[in-house]
Amino acid sequence: MSAKIISGSEIARTIREEIAREALRLRQEYGIVPGLVTILVGEHPASVSYVTAKQRAAHELAFYSVQENLPETVTEQELEKCIDRYNNDPKIHGILVQLPLPRHIHEQKIINAIDPDKDVDGFHPVNLGRLMIGGDAVKFLPCTPAGIQQLIVRAGYTTEGAEVVIVGRSNIVGKPLAVMLMQKARGANATVTVVHTATKDLAAHCRRADILIVAAGVPGLVKPDWIKPGACVIDVGVNRVGEKTSEKTGKKIPILRGDVDFEAAMEIAGAITPVPGGVGPMTITMLMANTVKAAQYAANIPLAAKH
Repeated sequence: MSAKIISGSEIARTIREEIAREALRLRQEYGIVPGLVTILVGEHPASVSYVTAKQRAAHELAFYSVQENLPETVTEQELEKCIDRYNNDPKIHGILVQLPLPRHIHEQKIINAIDPDKDVDGFHPVNLGRLMIGGDAVKFLPCTPAGIQQLIVRAGYTTEGAEVVIVGRSNIVGKPLAVMLMQKARGANATVTVVHTATKDLAAHCRRADILIVAAGVPGLVKPDWIKPGACVIDVGVNRVGEKTSEKTGKKIPILRGDVDFEAAMEIAGAITPVPGGVGPMTITMLMANTVKAAQYAANIPLAAKH
């Protein structure tokens, strides 16, 4: 029996409809338009692509959006000055600096320069501290972990009391997601194990998981015999393993593969996310949700819905 496909594209579309309704409510009832600035340093193709997708989403939701393009030679001080300008701009509620940054710029220093109440990526130490406390202290959830949580909940899987195993301990996915899923809250309350490259018998830990989340960045790492029959598998990995020619455009496009052996896992898992079309669409969607929240917080407006 083949696993159910958890379509991030479909779930993201549903959430964006909810975000659009809330953004419309803010405009009609309070005269507020959520504002987002994306700051891009240099012209790295992947970063340009990501920022373009974020700006497209903001436009589709009728946000006030600004794209700030800076040369790769920009100094750390110039970048901080740019961020400070948007920290003090009342039309901007969310600030996103596209990572990675050039080597001469200290990324954490730049993240620290963002006003925590405009940090819609959720990476500022203040927001990570709020996340650790949990409950009403939380303002912004990091976008990819938030998207993963929504995928699990909206696919109909119960996290309460579930054995969750997260493969990967990055600051972007593994660590914050573990904190989120162990909170005493809706869509959480799970028993969470985080495994990594130094874990002994990685496969044995994975086999215990009711919900297995793989964010290791290693194509095909998780084999089918690592998966508990009927488990929910969330594959966060997006690995380029080659190129192919597009039948529509004739251009070379990357071949993407997840961290899970997808075809084999389909015969074991109860549900699984595809790559692409799984976690990816959710990350930008949760960024849009955070931008709306930032606008609400700035104006002391009650949140109509929590994403």
